[in-house]
Order: sequence, then structure tokens, then C-alpha cells
Amino acid sequence: MQSIGSPALWAGFIVFVLAMLALDLGVFHRKTHEVKFKEALAWSGVWISLALIFNLGIWWKFGATPGMQFLTGYLIEKSLSIDNIFVFVVIFSALKIPALYQHRVLFWGILSALVLRAVMIFAGVAMLERFHWLIYVFGAFLIFTGAKLFLQRNKEDHPEDGALMKLVRRAIPSTPRFDGDRFFTLENGRKLATPLLMSLVLVELSDVLFALDSIPAIFAVTTDPFLVFTSNIFAILGLRSLFFVLAGAVEKFSYLKVGLSAVLVFVGSKMALVDVVKVPPALSLGIISLLLGGSIVASLLKARAQERENKAVAPREQPAPAAK
Repeated sequence: MQSIGSPALWAGFIVFVLAMLALDLGVFHRKTHEVKFKEALAWSGVWISLALIFNLGIWWKFGATPGMQFLTGYLIEKSLSIDNIFVFVVIFSALKIPALYQHRVLFWGILSALVLRAVMIFAGVAMLERFHWLIYVFGAFLIFTGAKLFLQRNKEDHPEDGALMKLVRRAIPSTPRFDGDRFFTLENGRKLATPLLMSLVLVELSDVLFALDSIPAIFAVTTDPFLVFTSNIFAILGLRSLFFVLAGAVEKFSYLKVGLSAVLVFVGSKMALVDVVKVPPALSLGIISLLLGGSIVASLLKARAQERENKAVAPREQPAPAAK
């Protein structure tokens, strides 16, 4: 298919991504430190602002339709990445990864995720161009995934006990001992993986699983490889900072998985019915924004009501003063 991405645009975007990664690791996070809330919030603002500026550029250069397609794809990927954060919190908690080293794990995990996503996107575009019927398969898969996410929304994840992790432990000799921010250490003359490497492996595996949902979901919006790639990459680049913003509050988003499941069912239905019903980009953007925004607002209202209830109950639970 014809893409809006010229060779110059592709080269410019890739150079931009590499420059931002080098700036992140080589300047702002050259020394290992715990990422605080204000720093993470500032970086989240930077990444979101850059994505929106890029979106305005597409809108101005190529028109409203590509602009809305990029924004819709970015919104889908960004919202699904929040579900990633739930899993990252569980991984770091289960393996007892100190906050000091979490940024290092996420940096290398997301760096390799960029390469993986690029491969999956180009493979997906090529397959859809050659085998149109695959779009129905992707649509059905997204509907199934959305329904499964809804039914298992209250299920706790334990990736550290999964079959893949057990297989990795057998393949890679490891130790429960940390050695600073190193992924490997020497112990009794043997080179062993530290918990940092094991957490990195789990982060990678979880990203592969989430990519199976998120990339077909963006194909429901557009099959332009440049729009799919750039919206996906912008969302991933901001994932690390978003993790440190939301890590302490993910439990408050109790209805987020309901919203995400509804989005997946919607985009899956759109793909499955692509040759029957044409949904305008503006309508898709509006529906997805409404589903996600509604689930987030409902979650925050529930969390606030729960906090008020806890404050009201707390005084009653205090023991009565002892009689003199």
C-alpha cells in the first residue's frame, strides 16, 4: 500500500528516536538513581508533548485523516501500555527489584521492544497486503482477547511463576543475589544472571504478549506502516516515565481493564466488518476516547468514594479508652 512515509521521513524519525534514547541514557540517567514522581511526571509530559507535536505535523502536512489515524493509534497503544504497567509492578515486586535499578531494566527492555515492534509491524503490514483475509482473523482475535480481558479483569498475575520463567531459569543459571546494577555476576567462579536480568526477561516476554494485542488493534485504524510504527514507538518511548508516575496508583484504575476490553472488542469488530461497515476515523477516535475516558473517570470516582468510606470507618475502629 501507499504510505505517507518518504525515505527522508523514515530516516529523520529513526535518527530522532536514537538521539532521544542517547540523551536519556547518556545525559539524564547516566548515573543510577531512583526516579522520583516529579521527574517521571516531567518526562511523561515531554513524551506526550512530542507525540502531539508530531501529530500536528502530520495533520498539517498530510491532512486530517492521517492526523486522526495517528492520534487514534497512539491513544490505543498508550492505553494498552498502562495495562503493561500492571504487569511491570507485579514483576518488580515479586523479584524484589529495588527502585534504584528499575529504570535500567525498563530502559533495556523497551529498547529491545522497539526493535521487536518494528519487525512485527512490517511483517503484519506485508501479511495484510498479501492475504486480505487475515484482517478477519485479527479482528476475531481482538474480540476474543477483549472478552478474555473482561472475564479475567480481577485475576492476579504471577509471571514469575509462569512456565516461560521456569524454562528461562533452566536455560540461564541465576542467583537471587544482586550485584549493584549488573545483569550478571560471578559466584564461586560461575557467571550467573542476577534478578535484574530475570526481571528484564519477564519484561520482554510480557511485551511480546501485549504486542500481539496492540499491533493488530492499530491495524484496525490504519495499515500505513509509517503511522502504525510512529504511533507505536511514541507510546513505548513514554512507557518508562509513565511507569514511575502510575506505579504507586495502578490499583486505583479498577475499571481500566473494562475500558480496554471494550476498546479491543470495538476495534476487533471494526476489523471483522471492514468490508461491510466503514467507520470514519473521527468516529473511531471519539468512541475510543469515550470508552477509555469513561473507564478512567469511573475508576477515580470509585477510588475517591473508597477513600471517603475508609476515613469514615477508621474512627469507629479505634479502641474505647480504658476505664479508670
